[in-house]
Amino acid sequence: MIILGIDPGLRTTGFGVIEKQGSKLRYIASGTIKTGSDGALPPRLKVILNGIGEVVRTYRPDCAAIEKVFVNVNPQSTLLLGQARGAAITALVGSDLAVAEYTALQVKQAVVGTGKAAKEQVQDMVSRLLLLPGLPGSDAADALGVAICHANSFDALALIQSLAPSLGGLRMKRGRLV
Repeated sequence: MIILGIDPGLRTTGFGVIEKQGSKLRYIASGTIKTGSDGALPPRLKVILNGIGEVVRTYRPDCAAIEKVFVNVNPQSTLLLGQARGAAITALVGSDLAVAEYTALQVKQAVVGTGKAAKEQVQDMVSRLLLLPGLPGSDAADALGVAICHANSFDALALIQSLAPSLGGLRMKRGRLV
């Protein structure tokens, strides 16, 4: 299974592509989609939409995962990040991909083992888990972390979803079974 991870951002959106074969993870590609910090919002969102579309066409993932937006101190920044995330999700679902969502806390716990990990720790563990020759950039590392989180969660989520009808329609909400 090929998994595309996305770390959304208005200036820089990270992407990471990995393959899961049984319990093994293999690095395929990673990088960033840069929109710059100048210019009107709609053209920048188009860059994200088109960039992710190109990544999907190039690597043909089976599914995708994206980091959820956290509420920032600055509401305007949160709204802008949400719009960038929306452009990314639109590109993914427009390519007929199933999209899973994970919080930064869930990603850090899956990759590093603690939700309070620093960016440098995520970079280091992503590099170790995927046997990379060096450290990926922080946005690409975060996106690879999202993909790793999904790879580790996918089997458990599939089992829960298959059991949900017999358990009275349970579902996942905010990373918890409800």
